[in-house]
Amino acid sequence: MRTFNSILYVTNGIFDETIGLKQALQLAMSNNGTLDILLVYPALQKAQKAYSETYSKYLEEQLDLVLEKTGEALNLDNDEVPVRIMSNEVVIPPAIEVIRHVLREGYDLVIKEAETREHEKGFGAMDMTLLRKCPSTVWLARPVLHEKEHFRFAVAIEAESRDPSEKALSVRLLELSRSVADKFSGSLSILSCWNYEYEQFLRYKAWANISEEEHEKNIKEADSDHSTLLNGLIEEAGIGSNHEVFRMRGWPDTLIPEFVEREHVDILVMGTVARTGILGFLIGNTAENIVNTMNCSLLALKPSGFVSPVKAFP
Repeated sequence: MRTFNSILYVTNGIFDETIGLKQALQLAMSNNGTLDILLVYPALQKAQKAYSETYSKYLEEQLDLVLEKTGEALNLDNDEVPVRIMSNEVVIPPAIEVIRHVLREGYDLVIKEAETREHEKGFGAMDMTLLRKCPSTVWLARPVLHEKEHFRFAVAIEAESRDPSEKALSVRLLELSRSVADKFSGSLSILSCWNYEYEQFLRYKAWANISEEEHEKNIKEADSDHSTLLNGLIEEAGIGSNHEVFRMRGWPDTLIPEFVEREHVDILVMGTVARTGILGFLIGNTAENIVNTMNCSLLALKPSGFVSPVKAFP
């Protein structure tokens, strides 16, 4: 099962951001890993440059206090999770600086508190840049609805793969979601959508001359094919049987957000491919549509071989 041994927690100095820090500490502890904290804050204006050192020191001291309180809330000993704090005053977009840092240090996972947005759905500009361009797995944290032992994880899987890399990503998503759910003693739901794409087109076109019986046969075959492919992926991932499978008929960019909200999912795991956006592992802009309507935490995995367009050094 997948583990994260080298974790980076990113903060911009707003120190009520304790949800993501708590989850980062829990994950580092359960993986016997290390946790680095990168404090990325905007450069002061030219007239305030004389205060830069004092400002930086103040932010780091406040972060130390928050880290201490969060550790106490989790009943962690001082040396139970090795933590290193780094700070960086930036003038470029902060997400780019974070990605450069990840490229130089080779972290397995980046955790960041999700940016606050109207209606508490979707993600802000910095979060989206990390999803599109950061080479490591990205965890965007929001407040959870359940206690740790009752965390609800869900993973979105596209059963039909267009090439071997997509199939490999599906298997890795299943492995990752099972591993993380186990680390938090949470439950896991596997979500996958299917549809007979030609149904409406063929049913209402007189020239097609296809009987109702043939339509129903085609629909049942599409349903059966999807079930077979999904079960094959689950078996290949070797994640056992401690999960629920939800096969839903319809479009994932509608059904998955509805499921997440209706079932009070705490963390959704899904794959992304950064080309012209989060094009995702689902079809077209489906993954982006899902992300833009989400109100829970997101754990996003890149495909093997993903290369960030950002360079490690300017």
